[in-house]
Amino acid sequence: MKASRLDPAGCLAAFVQAAIVAIVAFPLALLTAQEDFGAQMAGEWVINDNLSDNTDDQVEEAIEAGGGDGGRGLFNRREDFYRGGPPEHELYDRMSYDDALTIEYSEPEFRFTYEDNYVRVFHTDGRRRRASANDFFEGGGSDWSEGNFENGALVVEARPRDGGFATEIYSLEDGGNRLRIEMLIQPLSFREPIELVRYFDRVD
Repeated sequence: MKASRLDPAGCLAAFVQAAIVAIVAFPLALLTAQEDFGAQMAGEWVINDNLSDNTDDQVEEAIEAGGGDGGRGLFNRREDFYRGGPPEHELYDRMSYDDALTIEYSEPEFRFTYEDNYVRVFHTDGRRRRASANDFFEGGGSDWSEGNFENGALVVEARPRDGGFATEIYSLEDGGNRLRIEMLIQPLSFREPIELVRYFDRVD
C-alpha cells in the first residue's frame, strides 16, 4: 500500500481553525460559569452564628493590635458593642454586623439588600457605581464597590466614604446552601485591619 501524503497547508489550516474555536469557546465557557455562580448566590441568607466569627471580638482585636484600648471591659458583652459611629462607616457596619442578606443578580449587576432595606449595588464588568442607594451626603463623597470572579469565588473591593477600604471574598459551600464571606476591613481611622469570616445559611 502507498503511504498517504500529509498536506502541510491543510494541517496548518485545521490547526488554526481549532485554535480559533478554542479561543472563542473558552471565554464563553468562563462567562457561563460566572453567570451560573452569580445565579447560585441569589436568594435570601441568614447568619450562622455558630460558624461565624464574633464581629465585636474581631474589631476589638484590631483596635488592640493597633495600640488602642478596646473599651468593652471584662464583663461587658453587649451585642454589637462597636457598631455605630459616623455615617461614612455604615457600609462597614452593614457587611460585618447585619444578620440578614438578600442577593439579586442580573449579569453584570449584583444587588445586595441588608437589614433596614439598606441597598448596595455593584457590577462585575469594571464600571464604578455608588455602593449605597442611601444618600447621606448631598454633593459629598459616596461609597462604591466593584466585583470580579476569581477561582470560583466573587471578590468585591469596596471604598467606603471615609477613605478606607474593604475586601470581601464570597464562596459557596454545602451544595450552594451556605455562603462564606471572608472580609478584610480597613477603616481609615484604624491602624490595623479587621479580619472576619461570616457564614450565612440559605433561607428556603
